[in-house]
Amino acid sequence: MATYNKRGYKAPKPEEEKDVVAVEAVEETFDGKSTTAEVFNSLDEGASRTEEWVAKNQKVIFAVVGAIALITIGYLFYDKFIVAPKEEEAANEMFQAEQYLTQAVNATTASDSLYKLALNGGEGKYGFLEIINKYPGTDAANLAEYCAGTAYLNTGKYKEAVQHLEEFKTDDVVLKAWAIGAKGDAFVQLGTKANLEEGLKFYDEASKVSNDALTAPRFLFKAGQLSLNLGKKAEALKYFKEIKEKYSASQEGVMIDAYIAMVE
Repeated sequence: MATYNKRGYKAPKPEEEKDVVAVEAVEETFDGKSTTAEVFNSLDEGASRTEEWVAKNQKVIFAVVGAIALITIGYLFYDKFIVAPKEEEAANEMFQAEQYLTQAVNATTASDSLYKLALNGGEGKYGFLEIINKYPGTDAANLAEYCAGTAYLNTGKYKEAVQHLEEFKTDDVVLKAWAIGAKGDAFVQLGTKANLEEGLKFYDEASKVSNDALTAPRFLFKAGQLSLNLGKKAEALKYFKEIKEKYSASQEGVMIDAYIAMVE
């Protein structure tokens, strides 16, 4: 039987076989050794060394950890059961001394005896000096240094006043200005030219510690007056003008024009 090829007809070619490439995981090797194996071996060796070190030094480790824990617990215990009660006791003991000091400051006459009671105590309560000695490191003892300095300043014991004021520490800028200014007062009262110069330094420092409308013009004015007494007119004028520019509404500012005119 005859067969005919239709025009344009082409017999289908057999489907080409696709080359299948098997991809095998190849483990990289160097010098015939597996790098992956080496990494795990290194990790194992490192872990083993760490375990050995811990095993050998576990007593030291436990001792250090125990010491840290003991210090922490000790600090908390000390703060709660020793420091806090001590602070409260010191504050209670100082209350009467503070009352004496307040009465002395407000008294118009015969205040020396009140200042002495504030320093040395009365009515079965400690004075500032005993508070300082018996409660060192407390806030009450620190404040007692300032109060003792004030009491000594007002009873004419200027060196003692400076010693206690030097011991007083505070972050309150206004109270700090008062303490520094009080040291200036003490040196001025000592009277020698060297002490007057020292007093001027303290007045200047006190005026710069705070821009408080009470302390700053007060110590600027004291610095100006003392500068005049020392023959330093230019410095005095500088202090007086600063009062006029910054603190004209203060008590010192009300009369400052007269001082400026006197110096100019």
